[in-house]
Amino acid sequence: MLIILAKKTDCPAILDLLKCCAMELQQQDIYQWNDQYPSLAIIEKDIQLGQLYLLKSDKKIIGTIVLSALKDEEYNAIHWKNEHHKALYIHRLAVDPQEQGKGHAQKLMDFAENYARTHQYDSIRLDTFSQNERNQRFYSKRGYEHRGEIYLPAQSNAPFYCLEKQHLNASNPLS
Repeated sequence: MLIILAKKTDCPAILDLLKCCAMELQQQDIYQWNDQYPSLAIIEKDIQLGQLYLLKSDKKIIGTIVLSALKDEEYNAIHWKNEHHKALYIHRLAVDPQEQGKGHAQKLMDFAENYARTHQYDSIRLDTFSQNERNQRFYSKRGYEHRGEIYLPAQSNAPFYCLEKQHLNASNPLS
């Protein structure tokens, strides 16, 4: 398996994967993604910015993750541990429902955390849906701490929890 940057030609397969994940979540009464989000325009922008990575096996896309240095406006309301840290933001981590439970999300997060170390980020920040307890346990086990809540009304009326994992210097690395 490889983790590589997505290309524009990957857009249809990525959109299919994300829609499949949205439907799987909705079958579990988790409504964090819908027909409007994530959209083709968002995927195309992620690819243009060089921040969308794919976990691939042969030619099949198993999962996706966005690693961004850009802070979304919604995150301005959150009290992060240190606002002056160089932070990496994770978005749209998804694994094909037929491939879930095989450690693929762990691989994508290991990749993200190694990327953060290599590129000298001080913290990693992300949000997870308040109704998705599986994701909350996943990130908690990896050492992510709850920092606050945001609302993304285009996605859901329920809040999203903002999480952060940080280190302060080379002697205390992300782990």
